[in-house]
Amino acid sequence: MSGEPTAVNGVNNLFALNIDPRAAAAAYRAKAIDPYRGVLPDAVLENMEEQLSGACTLEVAAFDAFTRLLADDQATAGFDRVIFDTAPTGHTLRLLSLPRAWTGFVEENTTGSSCLGPLAALEKQTALYARALEILADQSQTRLVLITRPDAAALREAARTSGELLELGITNQHLVVNGVFRASDTSDSIALALEARGKSALDAMPESLRALPLSTIAMSAKPPLGIEGLKIFFADNSELGEQPQPAETHWQGADLEHFIDTLANDGRGVVMTLGKGGVGKTSVAAKIARDLAKRGLPVTLTTTDPAAHVHDAAGQVTDNLRVERIDPAEEIARYQAEVLADAVDLDDDGRALLEEDLRSPCIEEIAVFQAFARTVFNADNRITVIDTAPTGHTILLLDAAQSYHREVLKRGDAHSEEVTGLLPRLRDPQFARLLICTLAEATPVHEAADLQEDLARAGIKPAGWVVNQSLTPLNVTDPLLVSRRNMEARYLDEITSRHSDTMYLLPWQEQGLV
Repeated sequence: MSGEPTAVNGVNNLFALNIDPRAAAAAYRAKAIDPYRGVLPDAVLENMEEQLSGACTLEVAAFDAFTRLLADDQATAGFDRVIFDTAPTGHTLRLLSLPRAWTGFVEENTTGSSCLGPLAALEKQTALYARALEILADQSQTRLVLITRPDAAALREAARTSGELLELGITNQHLVVNGVFRASDTSDSIALALEARGKSALDAMPESLRALPLSTIAMSAKPPLGIEGLKIFFADNSELGEQPQPAETHWQGADLEHFIDTLANDGRGVVMTLGKGGVGKTSVAAKIARDLAKRGLPVTLTTTDPAAHVHDAAGQVTDNLRVERIDPAEEIARYQAEVLADAVDLDDDGRALLEEDLRSPCIEEIAVFQAFARTVFNADNRITVIDTAPTGHTILLLDAAQSYHREVLKRGDAHSEEVTGLLPRLRDPQFARLLICTLAEATPVHEAADLQEDLARAGIKPAGWVVNQSLTPLNVTDPLLVSRRNMEARYLDEITSRHSDTMYLLPWQEQGLV
């Protein structure tokens, strides 16, 4: 699909274009950096490129392209409806709703905050962005559709996003719950348990979502690829025709128990579970920590997940198992206070922009970084299992000598040894074992591959991939689950052939891993 509206074969009056986030980010970096080539030292340019290589830049660059379609009447002349997938997050919209503060402040900012670097090339288009925000808040022109799954964590995330958008005056929202499963084979215990879990999550839906108009879409037997796939996706899946037969599978995966035995023999070091939300990082971390403690080893489980969830997952805390929590709110407050204390010369507009940037999702990752570094530093005498670790981009960005290290050393931070010694430890496969968690589905696998690329740039090789909640090892008989089980093979093959030599395959379980 090209970057220009192109007619879709077989569907009258439908045109499509693709905003490629990576291409948009590459063009965005070039626009921001190229004017300085040959003017600034190579080391400075390399640092600029790294600061513009993370998730914030992808988001802001995609927004740049998104805005042109939304607010430039000429770009969509001749079209009655424009449907975007995906809209910007509430944070990006809030950040870009403060255009008065951009002039001068973006260029002069030296506070170390995370999203202002990616914003550096935007200040010349403030009028276009202001127009985009007006259109998004206009109920007669825009409806925002929140897509979620019948899963407690996904519903909480949808509620957070809805709240952010409401704060911006974007009130015309509609909730769609995708992937609602209803068992058709009542003899399949897995199918009945999966249906019950989804119903329980929807019954406990956050109150803020209950006020929204609601639509549900049944779980699809096949991925909605192409026109025919979309027709099947939106059809009633209760009639699947001939029942599919379970495919023969050679997918066994590596033995996670053997991985845990190896850790037990070493008796020290760090295990980290990484991945996007909803792939089971916390449950994998808790299982590893609990099983090590059962073997009599001293173990610390550290997480940014709410403490109650950790204790539920880890089970009873014993002398061997210590559960700690890095409180993001406390770490963010500390980090915000430090940055604002260094920004005493800002005017009111500049301070407003900085305070908004300090509420960004990127800031949470940076704010907990020192606590994370401290945890790794103290992992010499016991095994430490960490959920969730920073991304490779954050590790590499904060390791850059001309950015975070310089600031730490300049301030005389008492924890500078913990920070400066972090990357060498993470690069040591005998000390740090990083597990990338995913699901056997297209988007989670591709997001995990992107994460692995970030880690590679930091010189870190994961110990393996964990495919969680897989149907492949299970003997399911419900026709829809059989189809989805067969579909998993393509993604398991992609992982083992393109991404990792070691894959741990964990089956879907009614009560989770632990």
